[in-house]
Amino acid sequence: MRAPIATLLATLLLCVALPVAAQTRPPNLQPVPEPPPPPKGFELDPALEPQVTIIRRGTDTVEEHRIGGRLYMVKVTPAGGAPPYYMVDQQGDGTFTRQHPMDTGLRPPTWVIHRF
Repeated sequence: MRAPIATLLATLLLCVALPVAAQTRPPNLQPVPEPPPPPKGFELDPALEPQVTIIRRGTDTVEEHRIGGRLYMVKVTPAGGAPPYYMVDQQGDGTFTRQHPMDTGLRPPTWVIHRF
């Protein structure tokens, strides 16, 4: 009977001691140096950075994502804690398809074979 209590006590002490040991900093830490500038020809172009416009429509929040002035994605966050969904222009032709972050893309057939 004593062995399980001792094992439980040792486990509890270990669970308390590990986070304390993880918080101690090792000595002689040096700051991370600044990264070097990008090589010639690889500089960032501000025109290619995405622009995000946030619009409130009623109780919904709509985020419009653009690159170079072209709308490529819209994120809609409904009010009331409903999960957000995305409208994405896959082909670049202005046709948006709805995508849900939890959607796996699996569509089982739902044909009706026989009704009783």
